[in-house]
Amino acid sequence: MAVAEQLSFRRAADFLGLTPSALSHTIRGLESTLGTRLLQRTTRSVALTDSGAQLIQRITPLLQELDVALQECSDEVGRVTGTLRVNGSIGAIDLLLKNVVPIFLTKHPEAQLDLVSDGVLVDIVDKGFDAGIRLAEAVPKDMVAVPLSARVRFVAVASPAYLAARSAPKVPDDLKGHQCIRQRLPSGKRYRWEFKKRHQEIAFDVPGALTMDNNQLMVNAACLGLGIAYVPEHEVRPAIAQGKLLMLLEDWCPPISGLHIYFPAQRHMRPILRAFIDAVKTHGLENPSLTLGGFKCEVQHPWI
Repeated sequence: MAVAEQLSFRRAADFLGLTPSALSHTIRGLESTLGTRLLQRTTRSVALTDSGAQLIQRITPLLQELDVALQECSDEVGRVTGTLRVNGSIGAIDLLLKNVVPIFLTKHPEAQLDLVSDGVLVDIVDKGFDAGIRLAEAVPKDMVAVPLSARVRFVAVASPAYLAARSAPKVPDDLKGHQCIRQRLPSGKRYRWEFKKRHQEIAFDVPGALTMDNNQLMVNAACLGLGIAYVPEHEVRPAIAQGKLLMLLEDWCPPISGLHIYFPAQRHMRPILRAFIDAVKTHGLENPSLTLGGFKCEVQHPWI
């Protein structure tokens, strides 16, 4: 399962605490026992064969049931053990690290956390995660969601030097005549800037010669007068206070709901997940300043 998920013997071996050669030997032994090839290997890549994909599909729920059985056995003696896997953006994981993880691991020393921030939102059930983190609007409807952060606001900003040679935009459509610092999402798509005022919502791909994939770098570029940036408000507060940046289109930039940690509704929730959610409820909202690390919610399209 580790090799199938990582599609790399080296990364899977690191995850399992084995050497790549030992892991490769184990897989070859399994293939020999089953009489079929499970993985297609080249010098540069690893892929599942049809037999491998079918095996993963069959054994995943069985191993998940085994985890539940072992956790329930531990729960009978009041212990929180095992591994909890959580998927989210870099900023979301950072928020957990600052507010939740230290307290949780101190209280439950036998628990292990596997926090994955690979930059791509996934189907947590399909990929074997216990929980995921997204903005509230993007949480699947069949999931249970618990607030993790306060509300967040994205704002448009530009330097006084940039605006000295141009008229400041009054409405979002005016941005079409400006140089904007565009953002590349982890999926490879460019982010469509989103604005809302009363009942009017607008989202479009702004023009600009510069595209970046990091909020702080976009703030730096805006301070240098290279264009208008659209970033989380807390990222630009220091630059605004110092007079390096000016806020634009404020009445078109309302706050949106913050991050939520979500998980499937379960009749028998694993004790480690229950304990972690309890920790989120107690400590997750303490920090009102949210670092999203580039993840945003697209109103017209699925959150990427």
